[in-house]
Amino acid sequence: MAAPTLTAEMLVVFGLVAVVVALFVSERIPPDTTAIGVVVVLVVLQGWTRMDADAAIAGFSNRATLTVVGMFVISAGVQQVGLIRWLGRRVAGVAGGDPRRLLAVTVGITGPLAGFINNTPVVAMFIPMVTDLADRYHVSPSKLLLPLSYASMLGGTLTLVGTATNILTSDIAAAFGAADPGRYPNLHRISMFEFTGVGLIVLGVGLLYLLTVGQRLLPERIQPADLTDEFGLRGYLSRVYVRPESPLVGRTVAETLGDHELDLDVLQVARGDRTFIAPGSDREIQTRDVLTVRAADPILERFVAEYDLRRLPRATVTEDELDLRNGRGTIAELVVAPDSGLVGETIATTHLRERFSAVVLAARNGDDLLREGLPDVTLSEGTGLLVHATETDLRHLADTGDVVVTELAFGTLGEREGDGVQWPDAGVAVAIVVGVIGLAALGIFPIVITALGGVVAMVVTGILRPSEAYDAVSWEVIFLLAGVIPLGTAIQRTGGAEFLAGTIVSTAGTLPAIGVLLLFYLLTGLLANLITPIASVVLLLPIAVDAAVRIGANEFAFLLGVMFAASTAFMTPVGYQTNLMVYSPGGYRFADYVRVGAPLQLLLALVTTGAIALFWGV
Repeated sequence: MAAPTLTAEMLVVFGLVAVVVALFVSERIPPDTTAIGVVVVLVVLQGWTRMDADAAIAGFSNRATLTVVGMFVISAGVQQVGLIRWLGRRVAGVAGGDPRRLLAVTVGITGPLAGFINNTPVVAMFIPMVTDLADRYHVSPSKLLLPLSYASMLGGTLTLVGTATNILTSDIAAAFGAADPGRYPNLHRISMFEFTGVGLIVLGVGLLYLLTVGQRLLPERIQPADLTDEFGLRGYLSRVYVRPESPLVGRTVAETLGDHELDLDVLQVARGDRTFIAPGSDREIQTRDVLTVRAADPILERFVAEYDLRRLPRATVTEDELDLRNGRGTIAELVVAPDSGLVGETIATTHLRERFSAVVLAARNGDDLLREGLPDVTLSEGTGLLVHATETDLRHLADTGDVVVTELAFGTLGEREGDGVQWPDAGVAVAIVVGVIGLAALGIFPIVITALGGVVAMVVTGILRPSEAYDAVSWEVIFLLAGVIPLGTAIQRTGGAEFLAGTIVSTAGTLPAIGVLLLFYLLTGLLANLITPIASVVLLLPIAVDAAVRIGANEFAFLLGVMFAASTAFMTPVGYQTNLMVYSPGGYRFADYVRVGAPLQLLLALVTTGAIALFWGV
């Protein structure tokens, strides 16, 4: 079958795709904003894209988009009743003091769990538990956190609702099969457990790799140590004595800090055998008080000289001294969450001290540890912050959804709060999840209807308030979905998919069908690491199924190959949001993702294509 001739329409759409990919990779514009821009450009250029306004905005009413909205809310309901936290505590009990058992139990639970609920809250809940146990058993968290993220991604291959890309793939398959059943006789809407057999193989092989080869490849970036050592704060935490003649006597800490622009914070005020947390306190400083201060040596010397203080030279400030609890403060590592409202802000403009009485002691951006010039540090997704605050203020800060509390000195927020499971509500939440999945699996109602019904049930039963349901949705993902879906339609309508499929097939030469399937798997996996899994599916799925038709292969097998490959963005921290969440707590470098993720991605490319051929043929 000869490939169609390259036309001006195809060139325009290909050019738009190139611009979109470049913007996704560079992130000069947020990906969801880029996706909405695609909708606008498709209509403006409709003479070449064949996309009118109705077609361009169809992504907002797409079944996949609405199903993903529903699953976000349902996952939030399960999290709200405390089940995930309770499960994390049980993991800690089963693991005991054995690091290997801890890793095995953690990945063994997060993988299957991620097949049914959104994996982001699962990983968010497990990170502090894992880091705390790593400290307790003197294991580097670097050995545990990346496998946690990878296991949650592998679990997404188990069921239709495991990932947004699975749901999107099902919708695209149904649309193609309905539009041209003669050309795509094997394409149909995917059922809940239709590919679970392959998913179990992928999950099993992936977990075996993580427990064996992956452990040897993972470096120990963070040695078991307290948080002050982990962030390199020796030399930045000191104690000073307030002399009777000091001008600080009779003034509050807030008044003192307001008088100068030094990069310095006062954390604690010790008075006799009592210690108070300094931020937010209206207590006046008294003579003979001892102040715990964060500052570099030159700044501290200026502060001491200006306010007639005396530095206590042998006073070493450790995690123990800062973790007083009971309203007197503790230290914690926070990670800026995906889609956080803090992204792009500096530490100064977040006003964490004013809003939450939280003092930032250090920051970690990628490989860089920052302990000076903190007010001017710009935050991005995955930035790690070491903060000093009370447990109550940390809980309020975590409740904003802008940060994830990944580690506290000696314990986790969940441990200190107790398990906190609301058992009557937990039973209702589980029943809702079972109903949503069961009704869809039995074919009684489409998954989009059962998912939306689950949203209604979560709100009507009081598991979630309406405002909590809205907050549970990652609207950036929804807008990304709604924006890139019509781009795939434009590729199809202009003949671009058919043209590229013909070009790839002719270039592949005499490769057998399974070799072409493997080629598409590798292309999709590589693209998913650079942009997003959703965008990679939208761009490559039409091309893959057209290529299958051209070589007389099973187009459904090619569709599954692209779908599974999109769930294997292991090689970069930006490939998937859970990879980004563990970046700072694990102290990872970009190269670590390539070292551990590339062999896994290649292994699964061979295993998955072989399993697909076994189940469906090519």
